[in-house]
Amino acid sequence: MRASKRLRIILTGALVLGAFAATGANADDRSDLVEKQKQQQSQLESAQSQLEGVDTNLQNIYLQLEATKAQIPVAQAELDAAKNELAEAERGQAHVASQLETASGELAKIEDSIVQGEEELGQTRSNLGALARSHYRGENVPSTLDLLMGASSSEEFFHSYAAAAALTRTQTATLTKVSQQTAQNRTREARQHDVKAQIEELKKQADELVVQKEAKESEALAKAQSLANLQANFESQSAALESKKSEFQASISGLQSAIDKTKAAIAQIDEENAAKRNQASASRPAANTGGGGWLIPVVPAPLYVTSPYGMREYPFGGYWMHSGVDLRSPCGQAQVAPADGTIARVIPAPGNSTHGNQVYINLGVVDGSSWVVVTNHMSGFNVRVGQQVKQGDVIGWTGQTGMVTGCHVHMEVWRDGKTIDPMTLPGFTRRN
Repeated sequence: MRASKRLRIILTGALVLGAFAATGANADDRSDLVEKQKQQQSQLESAQSQLEGVDTNLQNIYLQLEATKAQIPVAQAELDAAKNELAEAERGQAHVASQLETASGELAKIEDSIVQGEEELGQTRSNLGALARSHYRGENVPSTLDLLMGASSSEEFFHSYAAAAALTRTQTATLTKVSQQTAQNRTREARQHDVKAQIEELKKQADELVVQKEAKESEALAKAQSLANLQANFESQSAALESKKSEFQASISGLQSAIDKTKAAIAQIDEENAAKRNQASASRPAANTGGGGWLIPVVPAPLYVTSPYGMREYPFGGYWMHSGVDLRSPCGQAQVAPADGTIARVIPAPGNSTHGNQVYINLGVVDGSSWVVVTNHMSGFNVRVGQQVKQGDVIGWTGQTGMVTGCHVHMEVWRDGKTIDPMTLPGFTRRN
């Protein structure tokens, strides 16, 4: 499929998916985007831990696919937000254009009114000038005495008087009209000035909105292209991962031997503890132990579990027991002894399969049970075999040795040769 065609498809799909947000809830969109990004990081971290035991090259292929898949909803949300902003810019542009059209129409009417008013004022002034010239030539209105003396009858007097009064009213009305028309024209001119200023401001806003709209259009197209690229990458990576199916299954099958190896080492430690079971010096007091309450995590609380204890499903099938709990821990963070005990095993990463640098801590017999704690993937050791440690002593540091692609703690708690979920113990707290 050509890129341009794919882009059109993505844009069309995004319009449908984003239609509900066309009213412009950008604050909510941003909040959702931040939440999606948090979920993305958590999902990738979980996937990283869950692939423990798989060949690291295969892990990287799978994690690249998961990273791309996690980015798709984020890219979709970014595209939706960009299209909402573009829609807002278009609405703003249309609103300003409507205001500009209205203001321009008003200005045209004002200018027509001013022209008409000037014409009417000119005519009124001409009439007033004619009256003034008549008055100057002595054709002014006669006095009442003149009308009385010149009239041959009372009827003639009243007619002459009425005509004179009408002429006077005409003069007065003409003067009033000139005054009113002058005032009206001044008001129109003032309004004309205000409307011109408004139009200039609206044109400036319109120009700015055109630039803003073009930027939003460009951003929306870029987001759409980014989404299209992610989907294309996802398809390509999915195909590449499918071709590795047999390699995944072969890598996962090696997990059982690693599990058996650890179980055998624990069994040997349990035998040593059983031999000492009757020796009071090797047993802890049973009072107030609370079923493991004397244990603490190897890293500080609160704990963030990236992969829990229990059965897990691997890519391309297969369920395997995750015998410990994976805890978020940065590279180089100090790990401590969970309780008083003896270092039973210190196994370096080379040749140690998935576990990497590994430490076994024999906690002895407590409440009649043999307890052992194992921690994997360490970057380095701070103890040696046979060393006595106190709770809280630094035994090593968090790393990513073994078949893992990121720093974390893998901690196992064994009681009488069987693993238990550390997060069920009273001394363990969690945040997630």
